[in-house]
Amino acid sequence: MTTGVRPAAGTAMTRFISLGSRNTGMTIEDRDEAYLVTHALAKDTLSKIRDVETEQVAFRKGLVKLGRICGYEIIDGAMDTEYVSIETPLAETTGERVKRLDDVVIINVLRAATPFVEGLLKAFPRAKQGVISAGRDEEAGMNEDGEFPITVDYVKLPEIRETDTVIVADPMLATGSTMCAVLEYVLADADPENLFVLSAVSAPDGLLRVGEAVPEADLLTVAIDDHLDENGFIVPGLGDAGDRAFRTT
Repeated sequence: MTTGVRPAAGTAMTRFISLGSRNTGMTIEDRDEAYLVTHALAKDTLSKIRDVETEQVAFRKGLVKLGRICGYEIIDGAMDTEYVSIETPLAETTGERVKRLDDVVIINVLRAATPFVEGLLKAFPRAKQGVISAGRDEEAGMNEDGEFPITVDYVKLPEIRETDTVIVADPMLATGSTMCAVLEYVLADADPENLFVLSAVSAPDGLLRVGEAVPEADLLTVAIDDHLDENGFIVPGLGDAGDRAFRTT
């Protein structure tokens, strides 16, 4: 029996870049609309996978771990719990359960997000999953506005309901070109209650571009790096996450 509802109260996310203002249930610095995951294990894990000496297996496991930690932070920072009556072997007591864990949709931006999503699924084991294969045209290069042309090769999305929490995961948010293209597909026929764009490492350019294009999205990242180089790569970054995870270099 439900006896009450406790609002979410996150403890390890802080805001970073000014992209507007909208009230959420997260505990944050009252500055902006991008959120920085500050959990010590998240920062520790990211530091390990940044290291050029970290080989494929450890890199992949690190992305999985980082996804799991971020998933738990989303639960703690943005999802409500409800008080329930439970019967232990010794007595009746009151406990708390997270509400609507089944109402989660995770979108995997292929291919680098695959291990990242594997970690998220440890936090949301009953989540529905979608897949979008999207990538920038490296040969065409970045235009004067800092954008790349994007090719979308495959889209398979589940039904997204108005009550759902949608998490679009991609370890790297660089120019934001790919993410903006992905979000067009995700939101084409959907208006979810919560929309999170989750990355391990982001560049300020990408956060600003996505925030301006999709202001209803909450942007979550473990690190906001210095800048993009002339090729649109995040510096200091962590290299090509897909190549490092799948050993394709």
